[in-house]
Amino acid sequence: MNDSTDFARRRLLRAALSGALLAPAATLSFATTRGTGNSGGNGRFVLVILRGGMDGLYAVPAVGDPEFAAARGALAQYPSAPLPLEGLFALHPALASLHEAWGKREALVLHAVGLPYRERSHFDAQNVLEGGGTRPFELDSGWLGRALGRDGRGIALATAVPLVLRGPGSPDTWSPSTLPDPSADLVARLEHLYGSDAALAEALARAKALRQDGSMPADANTGDDMAGGQRRSGPFVPLARRAAEFLAQPTGPRVAVLELGGWDSHANQTAANGATTQALRTLDAGLAALREGLAGAGVWRDSVVVVASEFGREVAINGTQGSDHGTGGAAFVLGGAIRGGRVLADWPGLAKKDRFEGRDLRITTDLRALLKGVLDEQLQVAASRLDAEVFPGSAGVRPLAVLA
Repeated sequence: MNDSTDFARRRLLRAALSGALLAPAATLSFATTRGTGNSGGNGRFVLVILRGGMDGLYAVPAVGDPEFAAARGALAQYPSAPLPLEGLFALHPALASLHEAWGKREALVLHAVGLPYRERSHFDAQNVLEGGGTRPFELDSGWLGRALGRDGRGIALATAVPLVLRGPGSPDTWSPSTLPDPSADLVARLEHLYGSDAALAEALARAKALRQDGSMPADANTGDDMAGGQRRSGPFVPLARRAAEFLAQPTGPRVAVLELGGWDSHANQTAANGATTQALRTLDAGLAALREGLAGAGVWRDSVVVVASEFGREVAINGTQGSDHGTGGAAFVLGGAIRGGRVLADWPGLAKKDRFEGRDLRITTDLRALLKGVLDEQLQVAASRLDAEVFPGSAGVRPLAVLA
C-alpha cells in the first residue's frame, strides 16, 4: 500500500468516526473453505459482459467521498437523486430494479475492481477479461469454458461462442432468427443422415432442444426507434428472458453468457436520453427480466449473476462531456444464492494523488477474486484448478466470498 492511499483511507476513517459519512462499506471477506452454496450441483451461473468499458463511478457514484464532486465535474450531476446504498456509495437512478434487489439482499456491488491489464485497449482488455490470464492473447480459451470442462453445459445468447466459453467442452449458442423453421421432413432426414456420427447426432439433438419454444417474445425488436416516448430496450431484455428459460429447464444448461454493448462513453455521457443512460436502463430491465424468469421457475435461489466490464473510465470529465478509457471500475453480483445488500470496496479515494497514473480509480480488488469465489462456491470448481487451469498464475489471488 502506498503512502497516499494509506493517507486517504485514514482520512475517510476519521470522517466516518466523526459521523460525517454514512455507515462504512462492507469488509471484503475471502473464502478459506468451500461454501455450502449449491453443493447439490444445482447452481446456475450467468455472466453478463458489458462491452465498451462501463464507467463504474457513474453507475455507482461515490457520493460520500469528499473529492467526488470536484473530481468528476459535470459527471457528478444526475437527472434525479442517486439511489442510496451504504457507506460512500449510491446507484445511478436508472438502476432502480437493481437497487430494489440490493434492498432485498439479492444484489451486491463491488467497487474499485479490475483486471491485471492496465493499458486501456478495448480489444486487449476484453481478451484478458474473457481469457482469464494476465496479458492479452496469451490464452486461446476462456476461463468459464475451462471451468466447465469437457462435460460442462453452457450456452451463449449470441450468434457465436464468445472466448470466455471456449474450452474442452461443446457450449451451445442461441440467437433469434428471422428464417422460417426447418420442416419436420428436413429434420428427420438430417437425423437419419447424422445417425452414424455420434458428434453430429448429439449436436443436432441439442439444436432441436434449443429450438423448441425458441421463438422470441413480441418485444424482441432490435431497433432504437421511439415508442410511447421511450426508447425500446433492444434485444438484451428478451435474450435475458430466454436465458432464464434455458436455465430453468431440468435438463438444460447450468451456465449462460449474455453481452450488452454501448458503454464507450466518450461524449455527452450525462444526456438524459443518451447512450450511457440508455445502456443503464437496458441493463436494469434485462437483469430484472432474468431475475423474474429464474424466480418464476423456482431456481432463483440457486442462481448467481455476475456483471462485469473490461475496464472503467478516467475519473475526470473530458472535453466532450464524457469519460475516456480507464482501469478501475465497478461490478455487480445478483442472485438468490448470495449474501447481498452490501457494497464491497477497499476504497482508494478520488484525490488526484490517489488515482492510478493520476487519472483512474485505482484497482484495489482483482476481479478474478470475485470470479474464483463464485466458481468455487457456486459451480464447485476445485481450488487447485482455479489457481492453475482456470486462472493460470493466480495462486496469490484469494477467492472472494459472496454466497450466503
